[in-house]
Amino acid sequence: MRHTGAIAVALAATAALVAGCSSSSDGDSGSDPLKGGGKASGDSVVVGSNNFAESILLADIYGEALKAKGVKVTYKPNIGSRETTYGLLKNGSITVLPEYNGALLAYLDKNAAPKSVAATTAAINAKLDAKLTLLDPAPAQDKDSVTVNADTAKKYHLTDKSSIADLKDAAKDLVIGGSPEFQTRHQGLSGLKSVYGVEFKSFKALDAGGPLTQAALKKNTVQAADLFTTDTTIAKEKFVVLQDPKNLFGFENVQPLVYKSGLDQKGVEALNAVSAKLDTATLLDLDTQVQQQNKDPMDVAQDWLKSAGLV
Repeated sequence: MRHTGAIAVALAATAALVAGCSSSSDGDSGSDPLKGGGKASGDSVVVGSNNFAESILLADIYGEALKAKGVKVTYKPNIGSRETTYGLLKNGSITVLPEYNGALLAYLDKNAAPKSVAATTAAINAKLDAKLTLLDPAPAQDKDSVTVNADTAKKYHLTDKSSIADLKDAAKDLVIGGSPEFQTRHQGLSGLKSVYGVEFKSFKALDAGGPLTQAALKKNTVQAADLFTTDTTIAKEKFVVLQDPKNLFGFENVQPLVYKSGLDQKGVEALNAVSAKLDTATLLDLDTQVQQQNKDPMDVAQDWLKSAGLV
């Protein structure tokens, strides 16, 4: 799952942080978040991100909104998987992390199957470490999906109205790709089998919905892949996203996860104001600017915050 990141990339990002890697968006790298010190509180926060472009963009958006309220912000971008970032949040090395509620819940409770955004938040809060809290969810969602390439869609008569269940007969002849975690988690091959009865010929470990997965799907190295609903390559390459009527992939609202004692009420209100104005169409547009138009994510974040009246 994109929201977990690949283990190899996580390890590389961890090494970079140990070497003192700072955000390109902010020259103040602060203390190393992988060490015990440097816990921020009150008017000084550490905003982290996972190892994919959208998470970095969201961190810049939330971080710059805090700066606009006079909060001192240090960025720790591209850290790695949830297995790494959750631990850093628990010890206060990171204060704020843009999360995705469904993926976070799957990490905390693999058997949870909430039926609404509110139920998802409640289920997460029941499992969260006591030092952490969720802020308001944004309307914006970036969900996992089973996506097929154009040739596969044509061969099996699949459209964007087709369901994952429509792959049941064809899947035995298809290779699916995704992050290593997709192979073992319920929101992955396990759930595809138990919820939809879909079993693929084989699985190819790639990255978390990133360039390796996109390229493999384009080249037909894999015929299906775990891509994400705000992935800007879907329309460009005429990939087909299959419907998920049984909500295997749940709800994936953007939702800040916060180290409680590290953020005061002013900061909470600033982040909730951002989430209130961030919907899926907006997020897709911002992603397109970064990933297709090669704009700097910090510039994109600052321009959107201005246009939304948040700075």
